[in-house]
Amino acid sequence: MKIAILSQGKGPLNKAGIYSTRRLKEVAEARGHEVKIVDVRRCYLVIEQGQPEVRYEGESLGNFDAIIPRITPTITKYGSAVVRQFEMMGIYTLSSSIAIVRSRDKLRSTQLFNKAGVGIPKTIIARDTFEVDDLIEQIGLPMIIKLVSGTHGNGVVLAETKKAAKSVVQAFYVSGTSILLQEFIEEASGTDIRAFVVGGKVVASYMRKSLDDDFRSNIHQGGTGTPIRLTDEEKKVVLKAAKSMGLAVCGVDLIRSNRGPLVLEVNSSPGLEGIEGVTNRDIASKIIEYIELNAKRRNKKDRVGA
Repeated sequence: MKIAILSQGKGPLNKAGIYSTRRLKEVAEARGHEVKIVDVRRCYLVIEQGQPEVRYEGESLGNFDAIIPRITPTITKYGSAVVRQFEMMGIYTLSSSIAIVRSRDKLRSTQLFNKAGVGIPKTIIARDTFEVDDLIEQIGLPMIIKLVSGTHGNGVVLAETKKAAKSVVQAFYVSGTSILLQEFIEEASGTDIRAFVVGGKVVASYMRKSLDDDFRSNIHQGGTGTPIRLTDEEKKVVLKAAKSMGLAVCGVDLIRSNRGPLVLEVNSSPGLEGIEGVTNRDIASKIIEYIELNAKRRNKKDRVGA
């Protein structure tokens, strides 16, 4: 197969500078596939009736059998539009454009978790309201305050007093952005779990613990990881969360609470370095195997339909 990896890696074409992109490329080529790394920022879309096209460096990208979107949060809007164009061209994509958009929108994903019956910490999302006292009363203290657009643990504050919470909320309002207030799960003790899903199965999981009493356990914030085995209940919650986003391959972050597992978010472009390094699992191969199976099914179905 001919596979395109939509990435944002630095360096010349096909010289992957990002671990996840490099691993996927190496594994796919070892299995006999032709792989091209494409900087999604440099793609341009030709929109003509009946002839959608993606072009890159003066050439058409219409001859691929499958694409692997590795869209970073900073370019979600344009990146998902590029993925949508490939979908319109009938090319198999590992993650759909709508699923990527869902997972990146904290308000939308929280609402979808709630609709699907996925356990989540109590959450309020607000923008430009003067009812700060009621927001604080509804969540309780201490509370987590996040920028809706924050990633990798950035734009996240733990407010332990009413005065601190009001100051942070008001400061965020001045910046003109939506904010998310969430109950603090004390029993989680600065740990969370990243579970990796491929094709409706949990293929690996590890627990991330914060350093120096930082409540954020994200590896990007200096957290450490250890392999962990999920309970049956946790597996069910993880798969339900992935399904609610419409993602066959994703990372699901959850915490353990006194009332059961609670999902924090679903990542449509989860990194491989942390989870492969901690668990010693070959996640990249499982992803390529999933693409092989489903892209072939898709192409066969198209041929039959024709």
